[in-house]
Amino acid sequence: MIELEGVPELVDPVMVAAFEGWNDAGDAASAAVAHLDKEWKGEVFAALDAEDYYDFQVNRPTVWLDGGVRKITWPTTRLSVVRVGGDKPRDLVLVRGIEPSMRWRSFCNELLGFAHELGVELVVILGALLGDTPHTRPVPVSGVTSDADLARTMDLEETKYEGPTGIVGILQEACTHAGVPAVSLWAAVPHYVSQPPNPKATLALLNRLEDLIDLRIPLGELAEDARAWQLGVDQLAAEDSEVAEYVQSLEEARDTAELPEASGEAIAREFERYLRRRDGGGPSGGPAGHATDGGGDTASYLRDTPSERTRPPRPQRPDPGTETPGGTGDTDTSSDSGGDSSEDSPE
Repeated sequence: MIELEGVPELVDPVMVAAFEGWNDAGDAASAAVAHLDKEWKGEVFAALDAEDYYDFQVNRPTVWLDGGVRKITWPTTRLSVVRVGGDKPRDLVLVRGIEPSMRWRSFCNELLGFAHELGVELVVILGALLGDTPHTRPVPVSGVTSDADLARTMDLEETKYEGPTGIVGILQEACTHAGVPAVSLWAAVPHYVSQPPNPKATLALLNRLEDLIDLRIPLGELAEDARAWQLGVDQLAAEDSEVAEYVQSLEEARDTAELPEASGEAIAREFERYLRRRDGGGPSGGPAGHATDGGGDTASYLRDTPSERTRPPRPQRPDPGTETPGGTGDTDTSSDSGGDSSEDSPE
C-alpha cells in the first residue's frame, strides 16, 4: 500500500535515486543524494518495508539509545521531497537506500508506484564504479539511457552493456518498460583509492546532474572537500614510488585518449555552469535554496589547493593480475570533461 499523505503537489518533479552497495564505489552516488537532502532540507514521506527486501544478516539493523530508551533502525530505502524555488522552480523526489537483497522486481514496481502517484517526469539514477582513471584528472561521468529518443534529445549514450547488473540497471529497465524516462549517471572512481568518501566523484555527479536537469545545486563545502581529498591522495602517492609510477601511466593513457574537441566541449560546459551560478547569485540559503561555492569558481576542484583536512586512507597498490569490480573493461566512461570513452557502464 502506497501512502502519500502530507506530500504537497509537486512542480515538474524529477526523481533522483542512489543505492549503497555494488553500484556505489567510494560512496560517491549515495553521498550525492545525501548532499541534496541536506542542502535542501528534504522531508521524508515514505520508507519501504525493510522486511520485504533486505537480508538482515547481510545488512544488519542497528540499536541506539534515545533518552535511555533502546530503539532499532532497520536498513531500508527512504523517499524524501525537496522544494526548490527560484526562477525555474522544480521539485525533487530523493530516493536513498541500500541495494535490496531480494525481490528486485517488486522493489522497482513499488518505487515506480511512488513516481506515478507524484507525477514524476524523469528518473535519474546515480552510480559509481571502479575504473582505471587517475585521481589527478577530472572525474569521468557517463550518462546512459535505454531510450533512443531520450539519448538523442538529452545528448546521452544509448546503453549497449551486456553482463552482470545491479539495482541501478534493473530500475532503469523497469522505468523504460513502464514508459517513464530514465537516465543513469555513472562516475568512475580510481580503483587504487576506492575507500569512501570520494567527494571529487560526488561533486562530478552533482555537476552532471545540474547540467541534465537545468537546476542550480548548492555545493556547500563539497568543492573544498574535493580539493582536500585530491591533495591528500597526491601526498600519499608521492610517498610510494610504485603508486606514483602507476598514476603517471594512467595520466599518460588518459591524456593520449582525450581529443582536443572533447576538451573544448568540457571547457564550454564549465563556462556555461559558471554563468548559470553567477546569474543565479544570492547568498547561501537564500529564498531560492541556492548557495554560492567560493566565488563561483566551479572548476576550482580540478586544482590542487593546500588544506589542513585529514588525509584519506592510504591508496591500495595496483595489482595487474586482479580484476576490479565495475572496472573500465565493461563501462562507458565518456567524461564529463570530454575524457576517455570505453564501453558501457555496468548496470
